[in-house]
Amino acid sequence: MKEIRIHGRGGQGSVVLAEMFAIAAFAGGKYSQAFPYLGGGGERRGAPVQAFARVSEDPIRLRSRIKEPDYVIVQDVSLLGIVDVFSGLKPTGVILINSEKMASEFGERVVTVPATHIALKKIGVPITNTAIMGAFAAATGELSLPVVENVIRARFPGAMGERNAEAAAAAYSFIKRCGG
Repeated sequence: MKEIRIHGRGGQGSVVLAEMFAIAAFAGGKYSQAFPYLGGGGERRGAPVQAFARVSEDPIRLRSRIKEPDYVIVQDVSLLGIVDVFSGLKPTGVILINSEKMASEFGERVVTVPATHIALKKIGVPITNTAIMGAFAAATGELSLPVVENVIRARFPGAMGERNAEAAAAAYSFIKRCGG
Protein backbone atom coordinates (compact mmCIF):
# COMPACT_ATOMS: atom_id res chain seq x y z
CA MET A 1 0.00 0.00 0.00
CA LYS A 2 1.16 3.55 -0.79
CA GLU A 3 0.10 6.38 1.46
CA ILE A 4 0.04 10.07 0.51
CA ARG A 5 -0.20 13.02 2.89
CA ILE A 6 -1.08 16.39 1.39
CA HIS A 7 -0.32 19.67 3.16
CA GLY A 8 -2.01 22.80 1.92
CA ARG A 9 -4.10 25.74 2.98
CA GLY A 10 -7.87 25.99 3.00
CA GLY A 11 -9.04 26.92 -0.49
CA GLN A 12 -6.08 25.41 -2.36
CA GLY A 13 -7.87 22.23 -3.31
CA SER A 14 -6.01 19.73 -1.10
CA VAL A 15 -9.15 17.70 -0.41
CA VAL A 16 -10.07 17.66 -4.11
CA LEU A 17 -6.50 16.58 -4.89
CA ALA A 18 -6.75 13.61 -2.51
CA GLU A 19 -10.09 12.65 -4.05
CA MET A 20 -8.65 12.83 -7.58
CA PHE A 21 -5.70 10.64 -6.52
CA ALA A 22 -8.13 8.02 -5.25
CA ILE A 23 -10.26 8.20 -8.41
CA ALA A 24 -7.18 7.94 -10.65
CA ALA A 25 -5.87 4.94 -8.72
CA PHE A 26 -9.27 3.26 -8.93
CA ALA A 27 -9.39 3.96 -12.68
CA GLY A 28 -6.00 2.25 -12.88
CA GLY A 29 -7.43 -0.90 -11.30
CA LYS A 30 -6.32 -0.31 -7.70
CA TYR A 31 -8.15 0.08 -4.41
CA SER A 32 -8.08 3.59 -2.99
CA GLN A 33 -9.45 5.97 -0.40
CA ALA A 34 -9.21 9.68 0.27
CA PHE A 35 -10.14 11.77 3.28
CA PRO A 36 -9.42 15.20 4.81
CA TYR A 37 -8.27 16.28 8.23
CA LEU A 38 -9.62 19.73 8.91
CA GLY A 39 -8.92 19.95 12.64
CA GLY A 40 -7.27 23.06 13.97
CA GLY A 41 -9.14 25.64 11.89
CA GLY A 42 -8.86 24.01 8.48
CA GLU A 43 -12.43 24.92 7.71
CA ARG A 44 -11.44 28.54 6.99
CA ARG A 45 -9.68 29.78 3.88
CA GLY A 46 -5.92 29.99 4.33
CA ALA A 47 -5.68 27.78 7.43
CA PRO A 48 -3.35 24.74 7.25
CA VAL A 49 -5.15 21.65 5.97
CA GLN A 50 -4.15 18.01 5.57
CA ALA A 51 -5.70 15.52 3.21
CA PHE A 52 -4.78 11.88 2.73
CA ALA A 53 -4.98 9.20 0.08
CA ARG A 54 -4.19 5.50 0.11
CA VAL A 55 -3.63 3.30 -2.94
CA SER A 56 -3.25 -0.47 -2.85
CA GLU A 57 -3.42 -3.61 -4.95
CA ASP A 58 -5.49 -5.13 -2.11
CA PRO A 59 -8.62 -3.93 -0.29
CA ILE A 60 -7.85 -1.17 2.23
CA ARG A 61 -9.13 -1.74 5.75
CA LEU A 62 -7.35 1.16 7.51
CA ARG A 63 -9.36 4.26 8.32
CA SER A 64 -6.81 6.28 10.32
CA ARG A 65 -4.81 9.39 9.49
CA ILE A 66 -1.55 8.71 7.72
CA LYS A 67 1.41 9.16 10.04
CA GLU A 68 4.15 7.42 7.99
CA PRO A 69 3.53 8.40 4.37
CA ASP A 70 5.33 7.13 1.30
CA TYR A 71 4.74 10.51 -0.32
CA VAL A 72 4.20 14.00 1.03
CA ILE A 73 2.87 16.85 -1.07
CA VAL A 74 3.30 20.47 0.02
CA GLN A 75 1.03 22.82 -1.92
CA ASP A 76 2.18 25.97 -0.09
CA VAL A 77 5.88 26.37 0.67
CA SER A 78 5.09 28.76 3.55
CA LEU A 79 3.87 25.73 5.51
CA LEU A 80 7.47 24.51 5.85
CA GLY A 81 8.02 26.95 8.71
CA ILE A 82 4.73 26.07 10.41
CA VAL A 83 4.19 22.33 9.94
CA ASP A 84 6.75 19.52 10.14
CA VAL A 85 5.91 18.15 6.70
CA PHE A 86 8.83 15.70 6.89
CA SER A 87 7.35 14.05 10.00
CA GLY A 88 7.04 10.28 9.66
CA LEU A 89 8.19 10.15 6.04
CA LYS A 90 9.29 6.61 5.24
CA PRO A 91 13.03 6.17 4.52
CA THR A 92 12.25 5.64 0.83
CA GLY A 93 9.63 8.42 0.77
CA VAL A 94 9.53 11.41 -1.54
CA ILE A 95 8.32 14.96 -0.89
CA LEU A 96 6.87 17.03 -3.72
CA ILE A 97 6.93 20.77 -2.98
CA ASN A 98 5.24 23.55 -4.95
CA SER A 99 8.20 25.89 -5.29
CA GLU A 100 10.27 27.65 -7.92
CA LYS A 101 13.41 26.83 -5.90
CA MET A 102 15.67 23.93 -6.78
CA ALA A 103 14.91 20.69 -4.94
CA SER A 104 18.46 20.61 -3.54
CA GLU A 105 17.66 23.72 -1.48
CA PHE A 106 15.20 21.64 0.58
CA GLY A 107 17.21 18.45 1.09
CA GLU A 108 17.28 14.88 -0.08
CA ARG A 109 14.22 13.07 -1.42
CA VAL A 110 12.60 16.36 -2.43
CA VAL A 111 11.16 17.15 -5.84
CA THR A 112 10.00 20.68 -6.66
CA VAL A 113 7.61 21.97 -9.29
CA PRO A 114 6.55 25.60 -9.93
CA ALA A 115 2.89 24.58 -9.71
CA THR A 116 1.61 28.08 -8.91
CA HIS A 117 3.34 29.50 -11.99
CA ILE A 118 1.97 26.66 -14.14
CA ALA A 119 -1.56 27.08 -12.74
CA LEU A 120 -1.56 30.82 -13.36
CA LYS A 121 -0.32 30.33 -16.91
CA LYS A 122 -2.65 27.45 -17.87
CA ILE A 123 -5.74 27.98 -15.69
CA GLY A 124 -5.56 31.66 -14.81
CA VAL A 125 -5.86 31.12 -11.04
CA PRO A 126 -3.28 30.03 -8.42
CA ILE A 127 -5.05 26.76 -7.56
CA THR A 128 -2.33 24.16 -7.93
CA ASN A 129 -3.98 20.78 -7.31
CA THR A 130 -4.13 19.64 -10.95
CA ALA A 131 -0.56 20.77 -11.69
CA ILE A 132 0.58 18.95 -8.56
CA MET A 133 -1.23 15.82 -9.72
CA GLY A 134 0.66 15.85 -13.02
CA ALA A 135 3.98 16.45 -11.26
CA PHE A 136 3.25 13.60 -8.84
CA ALA A 137 2.57 11.22 -11.74
CA ALA A 138 5.90 12.12 -13.34
CA ALA A 139 7.92 12.04 -10.11
CA THR A 140 6.59 8.75 -8.76
CA GLY A 141 5.21 6.69 -11.63
CA GLU A 142 2.25 5.79 -9.40
CA LEU A 143 -0.23 7.28 -11.90
CA SER A 144 -0.16 7.64 -15.67
CA LEU A 145 -0.62 11.03 -17.31
CA PRO A 146 -3.55 9.88 -19.50
CA VAL A 147 -5.46 8.63 -16.44
CA VAL A 148 -4.68 11.87 -14.58
CA GLU A 149 -5.95 13.95 -17.51
CA ASN A 150 -9.13 11.88 -17.79
CA VAL A 151 -9.87 12.22 -14.07
CA ILE A 152 -9.33 15.99 -14.27
CA ARG A 153 -11.59 16.33 -17.31
CA ALA A 154 -14.30 14.31 -15.55
CA ARG A 155 -14.04 16.45 -12.39
CA PHE A 156 -13.99 19.78 -14.27
CA PRO A 157 -15.96 19.39 -17.51
CA GLY A 158 -15.60 21.72 -20.49
CA ALA A 159 -12.99 24.43 -20.97
CA MET A 160 -12.05 24.44 -17.27
CA GLY A 161 -11.24 20.74 -17.43
CA GLU A 162 -9.13 21.21 -20.55
CA ARG A 163 -7.13 24.03 -18.94
CA ASN A 164 -6.61 21.95 -15.79
CA ALA A 165 -5.53 18.92 -17.86
CA GLU A 166 -3.05 21.22 -19.65
CA ALA A 167 -1.69 22.31 -16.24
CA ALA A 168 -1.22 18.65 -15.24
CA ALA A 169 0.54 17.88 -18.54
CA ALA A 170 2.79 20.95 -18.21
CA ALA A 171 3.82 19.95 -14.66
CA TYR A 172 4.36 16.36 -15.80
CA SER A 173 6.62 17.61 -18.62
CA PHE A 174 8.49 19.91 -16.23
CA ILE A 175 9.36 17.02 -13.93
CA LYS A 176 10.35 14.73 -16.80
CA ARG A 177 12.49 17.48 -18.36
CA CYS A 178 14.03 19.01 -15.24
CA GLY A 179 13.76 16.23 -12.68
CA GLY A 180 12.27 18.65 -10.17
